[in-house]
Parts: sequence; structure tokens; C-alpha cells
Amino acid sequence: MADGSLVLALLIFLTAIVYSIVGQAGATGYLAVMGAFGFEPAVMKPTALALNLTVAAIGAVRFARAGHLDGRAFWPLALLGVPAAGLGGAISLPAAIYHPLVGTVLLLAAIQLARSTRARPAAATQRPPIGWSILAGGGVGLLSGLTGTGGGVFLAPLLLLAGWAGARQAAALSAACNLVASAAGLAGAWATAPALPGALPLWIPLVAAGALIGSGIGSYGLPDRPMRLVLAAILAAAGAKLVLS
Repeated sequence: MADGSLVLALLIFLTAIVYSIVGQAGATGYLAVMGAFGFEPAVMKPTALALNLTVAAIGAVRFARAGHLDGRAFWPLALLGVPAAGLGGAISLPAAIYHPLVGTVLLLAAIQLARSTRARPAAATQRPPIGWSILAGGGVGLLSGLTGTGGGVFLAPLLLLAGWAGARQAAALSAACNLVASAAGLAGAWATAPALPGALPLWIPLVAAGALIGSGIGSYGLPDRPMRLVLAAILAAAGAKLVLS
């Protein structure tokens, strides 16, 4: 049991590093890890959101300090996204719907994102249209609350594929939206399923350390194309795990 707990903690730490490189907080990874270790769905969702909240806070600050976070592009995404995430967090989907739905979305996003690396697009020169941003934020927020993913894993591909942001700008917006959506989703989930594992106080500093490492790499160390490929690989792995589970 002690060995299993150590492996679980290490996997959670590594997940935080890899996801935070591209501005993601890692919820899909945490869900996959906990699922492999036999955690109950009622525990997995609020735990993933709690860990997501920790990593997203660090990532948002790091990307903002590096000058990649555009506040005027962020607020329309959060306007409807926050209440929608809270609503989604309070709704529990059966596993038979939850796993195939999320897995399919992630796999499709991974395919499209990988295809986009064949020809490197120019950096976005205009902010996302406010109306579309509000609608997109609401949709992503609802999906993030329903699935316990925080939403950034859905938002980043949308921003990139729509040409609304470059890789670092998308990562920064994803981290900031992850932060507020995870907080709202956790509040909603807590109201209906307040089950958290006893090891959570250990996992939180581990994912915080992983976020510091990963966001540092993502903010300063990787060019656009590798960041897209890393995110596509993450999406594909998480999607396959959910579809096959």
C-alpha cells in the first residue's frame, strides 16, 4: 500500500509538470491516474478540481508575469464560464456517458491540434470577438464543471484552431480560465459530493512544485510547434484512457 501510494503521488507530480508546460492544470491526467488506482467517481471529480485549482493559480501568475495574459481577452471567457462551471460541477453524469463523451472530445481536439502543426500559423493579431468569447466561455465552463476538468484542455485547442491566440497566449488564457472555472466547479461539486481523499494535503504541494517547474518551461522555454505537439499528445492520451475505461 505504501509503495502504491508513493507511485500515485509521483504520477500526480509528473502530471502537473507536463500539463503546466502548455498552460493546463492537469485535471484529465489526475482523473486518469486516480481511475487507474480504483478511486470512486464521487472522489475523483472534486479531487481533480482541487488539484487543478492549485496548478492553475501558479500557471496563471507565471504566464501573466511573462506578459502572455491578455486581461481584455480573458474577461469575456470568464463572464459566463464561471457560473456555467459552477452549474456543471453540481451535476453528476453517469460513467457510461461521462467517459465516452469526454474521451471523444479530447481525441478530436488532439487530432485537429496535431494537424495544425503541419503549417505554422502566424500569431493572432486580434482578440477573440466578445460575443463568441462569452458563448465559448459558457460552453467550456459547463463542460468543465460536468467533467471535472477545469476547462483549459478544451479552451486551448479552440483558441488555437480559431486563430484567436498564439500558443503562449492560449496557454495563458487557459491557465486563467482553469483557475476561475476550477474554483466554481469545485464549489458546485462540493455541494453535492464532498468526498476528498486523505492524501490530498500531500498532493497539493506536489502539484504546486510540478506547476512551478512546468509553467517555467512553458513560459520561457518552448517554441510554438513543440507546445502544440505536447498538448496534442496529452489530449490523445487522456482521451484514449477515458474512451477505453
